[in-house]
Amino acid sequence: MADKQIAKIYFAVLGIVTSAFGLADLLVTAGAGSLSHSLLEIPGDMFRGGWGGFVVLTAGLLYLSGIRNFEEIHQFSKIVMGSVLVWVMAGCDIFAMFAESIPGGDAGWFNTFSGFIETYAPPYTPAVLLLPFSLVVIYYIKQKTYNPEEM
Repeated sequence: MADKQIAKIYFAVLGIVTSAFGLADLLVTAGAGSLSHSLLEIPGDMFRGGWGGFVVLTAGLLYLSGIRNFEEIHQFSKIVMGSVLVWVMAGCDIFAMFAESIPGGDAGWFNTFSGFIETYAPPYTPAVLLLPFSLVVIYYIKQKTYNPEEM
């Protein structure tokens, strides 16, 4: 019982933060700019800022709509889909970081080792910051899979 309440609170907070990041993505893109702070970078381009902001906002709304009756499998699937949306956006952002780290720019065809490592330093996009927190859903998937009372 206490575990379910903790899960509801956790995913409610995660839903609020995810929705806020999605709204921030959309607002920064609508302002035709970009935002970069110590750990957070919100790009202003239309694909990552606009479309990515919409996807992250949708993930937050799925988190918030899934906490109402967390024990029911259809409601829990909303939380899983919210996590999958965060994983897709974070995967795209991580792949973009990797692809940007290979070319050397003015130095040559390939980047130096120190230049390669420097591209993985902060700031990060909202989806990458949300990625470790969204992985908690795997614990609850395993718990629902192996719980004989649920089947």
